[in-house]
Amino acid sequence: MPRTRKGPARPIAGSRRSGPLQAVSPLVLPDPVFPPLLKGYAVPASKQPLREACRRAQVREIGAGDLVWSLGTALADLAIVLEPEVALERAVQMAPLMMVALGDCLGALGPPKLAVQYRWPAEVLLNGSVAGDVRLACPRVASDEVPEWLVVAVRLAIAAEESRTDWSRTSLAEEAGSDLTRTDILQSLAAHFLARLNAWTDEGFRPVHDQWLFRAAGREATTIVEHQGKRIEGRVLGLDESVNLTIEASTGKPRSLEFLGCVEMIS
Repeated sequence: MPRTRKGPARPIAGSRRSGPLQAVSPLVLPDPVFPPLLKGYAVPASKQPLREACRRAQVREIGAGDLVWSLGTALADLAIVLEPEVALERAVQMAPLMMVALGDCLGALGPPKLAVQYRWPAEVLLNGSVAGDVRLACPRVASDEVPEWLVVAVRLAIAAEESRTDWSRTSLAEEAGSDLTRTDILQSLAAHFLARLNAWTDEGFRPVHDQWLFRAAGREATTIVEHQGKRIEGRVLGLDESVNLTIEASTGKPRSLEFLGCVEMIS
């Protein structure tokens, strides 16, 4: 199982588009306060937390329970370092676990009418449009080997793009109003992630799977997923223990799509 620092987890505290919105000035936002099990490292908005976390983990500057987050205010962007105790083929369960944690966070902080969905393999939708994603990275290992470290990262658009051309994408401000900030999301998400990780350690993947499937895009009606450069239409049936997607294709036959290729392998 992926490890963080030992000790009790901190308790969790618990619209449609109206046009371009301006990003909140970083000067007015306090830094997020993370649970005691997570140690935060801020990076400038010009740097990606995923890249920084991988670089630092490679040279052992950071390890299990360290969290790299961006000072940028247009995105809620963080990456958490874990040290798995299971093979990569099971450690990839951290991707849907993080998606579910983000759903928990938005359910607690957002308005009641905010619809959160997950589109395999990595996208998070708000009211039907893409607002964020989850990514995994680790050293290059075989699927049945235990990676020395694993980084699970998430990005969520907070502010609307000033001149958007892709209307399949959205932001938290457009869908839930401008009251929620990067700080609100990061500190709540970190706490919900730890709660889900603790439950995963005790109960396994099933609760995460069920919560992911409940909000999966394509569970009730056909959807299109992208896999290895192809667009596949079908109805989502669920995930297996390696996060491979079972989809009922238009032919009526179930098909399995491999998740492992979505993990960024660092040499």
